[in-house]
Amino acid sequence: MINNNESKLLVRRLPKVDLHVHLDGCVEAQTVLDLAREQGVELPAYEREGLLPHLQVTDDCGSLKEYLSKFDFVLPFLQTAKALERVAYEAVRQAAEHHCLYIEVRFAPQLHRRRGLTVDETIRHVIAGLQRGEREFGVKARAIAICMRHHSVADNLEVVEAAARFKGKGLAAVDLAGDEASFPPELFREVFAASRERGLPVTIHAGEAAGADNVYEAVVNLGAVRIGHGVRMRENEAVLEMIRERRIPLEMCPVSNIQTKAVSCWDAYPIREYFDHGIVVTVNTDNPGVSGTTITKEYEVLADTFGFTPAEIAVLIMNGVGAAFLEEDEKRALRQEFGMRMKELGVL
Repeated sequence: MINNNESKLLVRRLPKVDLHVHLDGCVEAQTVLDLAREQGVELPAYEREGLLPHLQVTDDCGSLKEYLSKFDFVLPFLQTAKALERVAYEAVRQAAEHHCLYIEVRFAPQLHRRRGLTVDETIRHVIAGLQRGEREFGVKARAIAICMRHHSVADNLEVVEAAARFKGKGLAAVDLAGDEASFPPELFREVFAASRERGLPVTIHAGEAAGADNVYEAVVNLGAVRIGHGVRMRENEAVLEMIRERRIPLEMCPVSNIQTKAVSCWDAYPIREYFDHGIVVTVNTDNPGVSGTTITKEYEVLADTFGFTPAEIAVLIMNGVGAAFLEEDEKRALRQEFGMRMKELGVL
């Protein structure tokens, strides 16, 4: 259990990955101040401290609705090419500060079109920002295009078709996100059949705001090869066993899962149970700006709350490397680099 400064320092120094981080969940207060000035938008406050309550939840966040209100605040600022590039670039910089060597940043192209950008343009500018961050910070970064549950089939197919044009050019996969309880995954079979036809890997938000049946549907009928969150998967032992046997990685986001009330409290959080059961668990930030978290903090919480040792944290990190949406040669090189760095730190 991490209970001393030396162990905490080791966790901070470990190389890391973040496979589940939302672009609009990364926005910093200073960025909003700058974008508002550039775009001529009035703000409720003009200093970081006054703006922070509009961007970030506190530890006593009362509901998912309260959590999601922070996205409603930032989204109007993310409607230009310049804004998308900047926030994508800053997501890479934030990751680099915590020794991330690889990140996948997800966003919903259709949500960034209020000022006339096309779906292709939103993807292109996010990738441009990620690639600038790659060059400056040495962090490999890929984009994931999100289909939204409340959008039409036509809108989501447009995202899939555009994503296919950027496959291998900075875009790694497609996702499904939004109101899971109101829009179950079976409504999106056509959309993700199109994804598979175009050779796009699929990850699906499932088992977060609804039950284990959604995890089953996401894997069996939508073709998900990773599951976002999956905290309610344990409600069905057969689904839990399917995920374990098929080695489907879970993209777990502990801090945000508690804040959104996907899980009621830390005592009910299933990550230790999943890990000990042999499920491929990965740890991610989800929305570092909204949640006030970092990838380092996520691991420190797991160590302090569930007794994860540095060696076990190294396993979680390597699970993330193995689950990365990369070509095999790139993944092999990344795995070698992680192994070398962890060996130098005495963890492997």
